Amino acid sequence: MSCYTCVPQGTIQVVQQWGKFKKFADPGCHCLIPCCGDEIAGALSTRIQSLDVAVETKTKDNVFVNIIVSTQYMVLRDPERMYDAFYKLTDSREQIRSYIFDVVRSTVPRINLDDVFTTKEEIATTVKAELEKAMTEFGYAIIQTLVTDIAPDQKVKVAMNEINAAQRLRIAAQDRAEAEKIMVVKAAEADAEAKYLAGTGIARQRQAIINGLRESVLSFQADVDGINSKDVMEMMMMTQYFDTMKEIGVSGGTNTIFVPSGPGAVADVAQSVRSGIMQGQAVTTSNKR
Repeated sequence: MSCYTCVPQGTIQVVQQWGKFKKFADPGCHCLIPCCGDEIAGALSTRIQSLDVAVETKTKDNVFVNIIVSTQYMVLRDPERMYDAFYKLTDSREQIRSYIFDVVRSTVPRINLDDVFTTKEEIATTVKAELEKAMTEFGYAIIQTLVTDIAPDQKVKVAMNEINAAQRLRIAAQDRAEAEKIMVVKAAEADAEAKYLAGTGIARQRQAIINGLRESVLSFQADVDGINSKDVMEMMMMTQYFDTMKEIGVSGGTNTIFVPSGPGAVADVAQSVRSGIMQGQAVTTSNKR
């Protein structure tokens, strides 16, 4: 039997004498007296240890999921707690695994599948609280507990993805329809505004023509004696008639138009315009009566 022991860093060895606990040996070299019954009963690791536990459980909406819970724990450095960790538990990892199974399988069945993903922090907190309450008695400290993975069945994953895709397609269709509606409304507003502006422009153009004709008639009558307004209007209509014929003749791509070309046609046109004006005035007077 060896008369000494070398304890590596991060480890504490348990020294017994005649089968009874004697002391904890810290890292370094320690003398043993085999003839007095000294022996090494075992060792405790003071490092932080990690344990991953896969738990299969059912959610509130009857979907089975595999939940991976990762727990980091370590032995408390208090001598009494180290004594409990070595002598009270045969297998600390199995003990922690049992508590994780119990907590997860009592918590997740109260939550729907969609909510399991959003409440995993609450699940991890619940598991940690229960482990701390139970494992402190056995000399272990729970450093952290994390839910690292939530994996439902593959068919459930496909169904969830299809539901999500359908929702996104519906939202996209609604947005597209809203955009098309806005485009139609804006186009209608633009068309109405264009027609309003075009009408305003035509009205101003006609008003300017009337004002110009009035000024021309008055000016012509003032400069030439023996001419009445009727003669002036016929001469101006003749001028407009020839200007129109000229524009038709020089315009490219103009369709053929058959119109009276004799000078007498101007008088006929003038007579038609006067008749139309007189008829309009008669109708207006009749409506007033």
